[in-house]
Amino acid sequence: MTTTQQAAKQAAAEPSVHDRLTEAARRLAAAGERPGQPCPDPVNAAMIRNWTQALGDTGDWSRFAPPAMIQVWSMPGLVADKGGSAADEVLGMLDDHGYTGVVATNCEQTYDRYVRVGEHLRPAMRFGGLTGPKRTAMGEGYFVTWYQTWYDADGRRVAEMLFRVLKFRPSGRRRAGNAPPMRPVTSPDTAFFWEGAKAGELRIQRCADCGELRHPPGPMCPSCHSLRRDHVVASGRGQVHSYVVHHHPPVPGRTPPFVVAVVELEEGVRVVGNVLRCDPGEVTVGMPVRVAFEHVDDELTLPQWVPADAPDDEPPPGPAEPALLEIPLTPTFVIATALATRDFNPVHHDTALARAQGTKDIFLNILTTMGLVQRAALAAAPGATLGGIAVRLGVPAYAGDTLRLYAERVDATTLKVRGAVSLGDHVTATVKLKEGA
Repeated sequence: MTTTQQAAKQAAAEPSVHDRLTEAARRLAAAGERPGQPCPDPVNAAMIRNWTQALGDTGDWSRFAPPAMIQVWSMPGLVADKGGSAADEVLGMLDDHGYTGVVATNCEQTYDRYVRVGEHLRPAMRFGGLTGPKRTAMGEGYFVTWYQTWYDADGRRVAEMLFRVLKFRPSGRRRAGNAPPMRPVTSPDTAFFWEGAKAGELRIQRCADCGELRHPPGPMCPSCHSLRRDHVVASGRGQVHSYVVHHHPPVPGRTPPFVVAVVELEEGVRVVGNVLRCDPGEVTVGMPVRVAFEHVDDELTLPQWVPADAPDDEPPPGPAEPALLEIPLTPTFVIATALATRDFNPVHHDTALARAQGTKDIFLNILTTMGLVQRAALAAAPGATLGGIAVRLGVPAYAGDTLRLYAERVDATTLKVRGAVSLGDHVTATVKLKEGA
């Protein structure tokens, strides 16, 4: 047997990277919860003041810490030993095998009670799980989940958190969320169509010689080859000829799942657009629809589709409703809030290192997003006591953008909070309120 054959045989006999990761994840999950070192500082007014000033929180937190700040008390310092996480072994293995990129995806915090200024907290952690490899817009990666619990001096639980990150191989490609909102390519052949949309008209190109309608627009009639053309204004009524429900990858300005349909107009041509104002599961082939014009911004209006029986008094999609909170994401804000939450990951401070991981710029960290969701919730329900916040991150919130936060009360104990940037939804969150709040 040659040396090459021996090496190949040995490599085949060794566990794969995935097998080693899976075994480590199984072992860590079986180990259960393990106590961590006590938080380095007691709950104190100085750190609360830094946090509230950086995040723009003007609430009265003189006696209690903001609940969304719970993770800050046990965050490691810039030069402190960062060991002790229940996921460190798996995260280190992923780093060693090229999965060097990291981005938080989910955080769910439950608050048993607010912690008081002066209390000393002790954290504990347990490993949650490993999922992958998965193909993502960032690159191939693994989702790693762990849990952290905080106890008071008497050993009573005060809060718990699920935290999930994506560890990925930077692909060198910019993810869809880094691109500006997608816009149609305009030309002398298509300008009339987009001008019509801004005017609230669905214009279809017509041959000025033989009268044949055609879409998409083009310079020459496919029937008589005439170069002369004009247009008609279509009725805007038709039916779904075919459609897909888009789930992935992310599309700037759209929150999946959403429907992309080919609609056959009464005039006989087919036009592509999204179907709005109905659940994706309700869309069917042959479904009657009518045009609705979606105002994206001052420069772009899109012809879209709604069910033909949608009430006329429901306004067509247009500019977003007024935001509850509107926060300019200046570089100073992004960096200051990361430091106030004791998050020293360079993707929140160093533009060059952030871009090396495949992102466009520095971006908001998840601890800050949690705090801003808390701000929105308490603005929507003044005086409420929070029982928990669960967030799911969408597109990044980059420096230079603006974050607009909206809140909707679902019932007596539940709020839905959404935060949007120019690329789409940055965060969707469920906030639980204590009974009677």
